[in-house]
Amino acid sequence: MPSGEGLPFVCGTAPPYYAAILTTALSTDAADLAGYVEAAAKMADLAARIDGYLGMEFARDAGCGITVSYWRDLDALRSWRENIEHVAAQHLGREQFYLGYRARICRVEREYEWTRPAEWDSPARNDREQ
Repeated sequence: MPSGEGLPFVCGTAPPYYAAILTTALSTDAADLAGYVEAAAKMADLAARIDGYLGMEFARDAGCGITVSYWRDLDALRSWRENIEHVAAQHLGREQFYLGYRARICRVEREYEWTRPAEWDSPARNDREQ
């Protein structure tokens, strides 16, 4: 299996590049969340069409969501930040979806990864563990 294939990681990046980290707390009022899933999917699709977009990773539990989007450079990130549909979604997030959020912009200087070797999943290994 090639590095990272099938795992929820953005692959194919080469530093330096930028990461925009958005940590959110969703409203606890179900009425406030009407349309949230659709809006989030629309923003993910829209971001992917911005020149310089490298990918996105996200995680959410009941109290906190974290979305990390990766960008070739600050100009690409600025294009995303200033996109008219994204600006409208930001306003909707403040008015309806979120209790609060924090955004962080980071320059990625170095990256590395580890992936479990395929031979670790071999039948022989599984037999030894039983």
